[in-house]
Amino acid sequence: MPGTSLVDEIELVLEDISGGGGKTPPPGGGDGGGDGSEPGKRRSPQVPASRRYATAVIVGMISIVMFFMGMVAAFLFLRATNHHWVPLHLPSIVWFNTVVLITSSGVMETARRRLALADVPEFRKLWLAATILGVLFLTGQLVAWRQMVSAGFYVATNQASSFFYIFTGLHGLHLFGGICALLYVSLRKFERAAVSRAVAAEVASYYWHFMDGLWVFLLALLYLGK
Repeated sequence: MPGTSLVDEIELVLEDISGGGGKTPPPGGGDGGGDGSEPGKRRSPQVPASRRYATAVIVGMISIVMFFMGMVAAFLFLRATNHHWVPLHLPSIVWFNTVVLITSSGVMETARRRLALADVPEFRKLWLAATILGVLFLTGQLVAWRQMVSAGFYVATNQASSFFYIFTGLHGLHLFGGICALLYVSLRKFERAAVSRAVAAEVASYYWHFMDGLWVFLLALLYLGK
């Protein structure tokens, strides 16, 4: 699932909720009579907006895990069966990029704490800082690609370099979707929204921390698998 579809999915959920999340049954259970309290008939409870918002993101994360696990399985299989596997030396900048991404998660949590204290201006500053760090991470990944190319390693050079480009490229694509989600929380006016800013920030942070952990896992896999 492409990372950029995350914001579209959230928008669809919120639009559905804003429209009422379904039509309310007419009084009397739909038969035009009574006060809607017929025995044996209950109105289905409406799912809270925050739960539906969180569910959309969680479903997206599960699909991403399943996709990457398929790629990881292929990597481990080829690494174990190919006796001519060429070790790949990772560009040193990926370690700097990792520190940047982990720092962004810390800044994001600080922003959420400020929001819990109703300090919206400080929240906006810290949230924007976390977003900028995410952009810096993606920029650093592009630099890593350039360093690989300068060293003579391309996508088709060998299997190890192919997986490096695949893992970093797909992760970067999904992380870009996370940046879109962070911008959504930062720029959206929540006065008339179906969910509060605190809920939107919390759920967006789930996805961001997930992408953080996924990158650490992929980096360890590439480093140990060399």
